[in-house]
Amino acid sequence: MGYGDPFDDGAVGALVGRAGELDRIRDFLGATDRGGALLLSGQAGVGKTVLLNAVAEAASATGTRVLRAAGVEFEADVSYSALNQLLFPLSETFGDLDSTHQEALRVALGFGSGVSPNRLVVSSATLMLLRQVAAPDSLLLVIDDLQWVDRASAAVFGFVARRLGGSRIGFLGAVRQGSETFFNRGGLPEYEVPPLDETSSRALLDARFPNLAERVRRRLLSAAEGNPLALLELPTALSGQQRMALENLPAVLPLSQRLQALFVSRVSGLPAAARRLLLLATMDGTGDLGVLYAAARQDGCDADLEDLAPAEQDQLVTVDEGTRRLVFRHPLIRSAVVDACSSAERRAAHRALAQALSHQPERRAWHLGEASVEPDEQVAVLLEQAAHRITARGDALGAVAALIRAADLSPRGSDRARRLAEAAYIGADATGELRGVSELLEDARRADPDLAGSLRSAAAAVYLVINGDGDIDTAHRLLVGAIESGTHQYDAKDNAVVDAVHLLLLLCFFSGRAELWEPFYAALSRLRPEPPALLSVAGRTFSDPARSGAAALDQLEGILGELPEETDPGRIVRVGTAALYLDRLQALREPSWKVVRQGRDGGPVRRHLGALMHLCLNDYLTGRWDECVELAEEGVQLCEDSGYRFFTWYFWYCRAVVAAPRGEDATVGLLTGRISQWAAPRGVGTALHYARHIRTVADLGRGDFTGAYRHATAISPAGTFASHVPHALWVMMDLVEAAVRTDRPAEAAAHVRAIRDNDIAALSPRLALLAGASAALCATDDEESVRLFGEALALPGVGQWPFDLARVRLAHGERLRRARANAEARGQLTLAHDAFAELRAGPWVDRAAKQLRAAGWVAPRTEAGGKVLTPQEREIADLAASGLSNKQIAERLYLSHRTVGAHLYQIFPKLGITSRAALRDALGALEE
Repeated sequence: MGYGDPFDDGAVGALVGRAGELDRIRDFLGATDRGGALLLSGQAGVGKTVLLNAVAEAASATGTRVLRAAGVEFEADVSYSALNQLLFPLSETFGDLDSTHQEALRVALGFGSGVSPNRLVVSSATLMLLRQVAAPDSLLLVIDDLQWVDRASAAVFGFVARRLGGSRIGFLGAVRQGSETFFNRGGLPEYEVPPLDETSSRALLDARFPNLAERVRRRLLSAAEGNPLALLELPTALSGQQRMALENLPAVLPLSQRLQALFVSRVSGLPAAARRLLLLATMDGTGDLGVLYAAARQDGCDADLEDLAPAEQDQLVTVDEGTRRLVFRHPLIRSAVVDACSSAERRAAHRALAQALSHQPERRAWHLGEASVEPDEQVAVLLEQAAHRITARGDALGAVAALIRAADLSPRGSDRARRLAEAAYIGADATGELRGVSELLEDARRADPDLAGSLRSAAAAVYLVINGDGDIDTAHRLLVGAIESGTHQYDAKDNAVVDAVHLLLLLCFFSGRAELWEPFYAALSRLRPEPPALLSVAGRTFSDPARSGAAALDQLEGILGELPEETDPGRIVRVGTAALYLDRLQALREPSWKVVRQGRDGGPVRRHLGALMHLCLNDYLTGRWDECVELAEEGVQLCEDSGYRFFTWYFWYCRAVVAAPRGEDATVGLLTGRISQWAAPRGVGTALHYARHIRTVADLGRGDFTGAYRHATAISPAGTFASHVPHALWVMMDLVEAAVRTDRPAEAAAHVRAIRDNDIAALSPRLALLAGASAALCATDDEESVRLFGEALALPGVGQWPFDLARVRLAHGERLRRARANAEARGQLTLAHDAFAELRAGPWVDRAAKQLRAAGWVAPRTEAGGKVLTPQEREIADLAASGLSNKQIAERLYLSHRTVGAHLYQIFPKLGITSRAALRDALGALEE
């Protein structure tokens, strides 16, 4: 990238004992001609900032453009404050972006007004802007103090840092060791900056303080433990007598406390005007000299930027003339500035900044909130409005902070309670901060003892109940009581009541019991002027789709048509809920992936989980089983890490529903046992149905049709679709097949009639395939059965459901074989066999192979072990022998590269070989 050699720079030469660190950074810079990222970590004062400064200066000297930002402890709750620092020098180039991305950046960074943009759009806009800027010349991004970067900016920085491949952009960040940070550093190369060794520490002390007595030097070396900042600052607190060992040193020199005290004393010694400017700069956090100047002129003060000179002379701050920003020499200086000022001075600084930032409503509201001591409803309203804008752009944590501060400033207990309850709800519904939700609710109840009926508090409490040891019935009663006793008047424009009814929908579904749905339908019917379209659709498709789903199809298709423009992760997940049992999750695939990527970059955890669920379920139905397992494991870990333990059963199910057809009996037994043991005492009936579905599939694969019938009818009895048990749709063919195989023709026929009477085939192509196959299985006449199978297999779109399609082909082939149409049977059975093999559904492969042999199929055999090489395996083997990579084979056959690898893993032992190099000869031997 042309950053130059840091060792050739004069300023860098002053770095004592850092040759190894500079070598490491130089190697990184030299290797990033096509983009890359590196994080420096280390204890406070170890010299991360100095290294960043040295590298940035060396890079600038060679013509590389350098953009810098630094996290600010006092702006950690101000959304996009750090991103504003980074991109401010590029504000004139925003116009080079398309209108959508240009507008997203302007609104997010406070340069314009409008609807708060989605974080993913802001991230994409940032990356596009940086790539454009880096096109003619290389670009280096330097981000200091990542531990204090606000959540929204941290998500953008993480997004950018992972997507620099092929660009001319380097990302160099620094984070304090052991600190909490919103920046997701997972997967990024990281280098821990170590303390200086004893030789270098001594050299640094000798260079800066040559007159130290040896005894004092040893004491300081021991106390500093190689921390450069301590080595440089501790001696300055000593008197001349102490430095020369003519006076005893203090008995204890705690490093962190001593450093803090040193900085405070240095700040306190500055003139009042300089201290005020430093305080304004600290509270502002951006370093923008324009804002600093405007704030300094408030309240009739005549402070000028020239008053910063004493602070610059004492090397507490520097002014970057290129970006026109104030830069603190070390983060501890900011803390010292605050400690050196009185609370009245801090509030005055916030007031001045609020006046200077009148054009940026969110930052203005925050500073007004910090400036207030007494309750102030006007400021509280501004903070509440800011929280709603922050929520709209996906920064749930920032919204919670703003609402809590608004509550603190609320004069009336009812308003305080309402705002705390909303903060608790957002925390429970989106952020994953469940641990603090209970405390917020308790504070809200103390503020207003009549809060019990609050929809927000009830909804937040529901999340606490179901993720703790509570049961569905308790959560249901709590929420229904709040809805029915509330003062909301069922206003469909009231987000609180709509959100509460959406949550009630989920509770009713989780219960698996029809009687719990009545309060939901009552609330839905009372919404005025009418229920929101999505809530209305979900109320029909997610509750009892066998009876009400078809009536909502047209409305659902209209909602799905709007998805490409949707940016709200909460709405995307709710659309997925409405689409699940009508098999429309494929239309949600890309939007769901956007939500997952947002979650991985620090977005709302609850939305992340919801999107993962829908991707897993769609993966199972469409044959992406390996991805289903991977995402299920991610979901289990996320539930554990975030505290949303209630939803773990979903991901156990998604893992087990793949294990079942693959014959992984131990996994099936373990996970269905977990689901049942967890769900039964909590009244989560739907989870029990899901566990029964897993067992049904496992039993069918093994040929245990009695067990399959028992599990399938426990979900829904033969001859009916149990009321409000939507998963009955997923086992309808299972039930019919098991009934036929266990000599229960009357029960099979009754279920086929129920399928026909409820017009299940109208709900989706997949269900139409299963409905047609169920009728064919039940037919007593072979000719009629074959005709019905043929009609089912000829339905459009059935190819997107590979496991279901293969099962229908298997059943069709079995019926053809019994009708002695062996040639036709072998065609269907071969297709089924190969599809099962591709899915690695071992028990089903065995079932198909058994039927093939009964139909007169003689498999080609290898000399090595006499094991069958399936047609699919033979095609993959031929392509691999021709020299194609797994990825190239996958692209040609429309498979995943993992599936290709799994096939080759099975092919090699069948051919008696251990490497690809032997494939050609082994395949040639098969032809002899």
